[in-house]
Amino acid sequence: MNIAVCVKQVPDTETKVKLTEDKKAVDESEINFILNPYDEFAVEEALQLKEKYDGEVTVISLGPDRISSAIRSALAMGADKAIHLQVDENPQDPNVVANALAAELKNGGYDLILLGKQAIDDDHTQVPSILGEKLGLPSVTVVIKLNIDGDKVVAEREIDGAHEIVECTLPAIISTQRGLNEPRYASLKGIMRAKKIQIEQKPAQLSDDQLNIIGFEYPPQKNPGKIVGDSADAVPELLRLLHEEAKVI
Repeated sequence: MNIAVCVKQVPDTETKVKLTEDKKAVDESEINFILNPYDEFAVEEALQLKEKYDGEVTVISLGPDRISSAIRSALAMGADKAIHLQVDENPQDPNVVANALAAELKNGGYDLILLGKQAIDDDHTQVPSILGEKLGLPSVTVVIKLNIDGDKVVAEREIDGAHEIVECTLPAIISTQRGLNEPRYASLKGIMRAKKIQIEQKPAQLSDDQLNIIGFEYPPQKNPGKIVGDSADAVPELLRLLHEEAKVI
């Protein structure tokens, strides 16, 4: 089975976000970047399928030079090959990203293309679906269970208030959700192996960006909490504050 996994490098979830002076971008000068957590589920699923059906896992990532560390993380988990689609900075428009990935994927002969359901930095949650449209392949998103038998795919996905079972045939695109699997930790052997794998570098084929960022704003600061007491005597005052100030009752 020939599997491609599209991954993205994102800021660490513990990063304290700072904006640039013009507030049109995030200041990356002090950010620690990691492999997108949802993409870890995609890599793990690809590795499990490789182990079950035999085959090869190729990691593909679009981004500037710094993304090599995220690619190495996926290789250390067990991926076989990697392709870096080079750009000076990540496109903001998910359509541009999908076009660049589609240009690389269309002639790769992949049986299955896996992605995380979203990147935790921009949260667009659009690339998997757009990619399916660009490549003319079935795209099943937010998948929490996946079964492949021959060329038949049965996927269980989350929808509002329920789960949905979707069937399709390979080749297909699957976006992964938390709960699909438990991503493995890279072993020391895997880390040393990943350092020796040559990452194939190619210039990305970028289409015109149609998304214009007007600006970013920090979320409003929360009002400080208030302690009204530590016994049952505080209940009347608490109810009064919830009714008159918080206006929630």
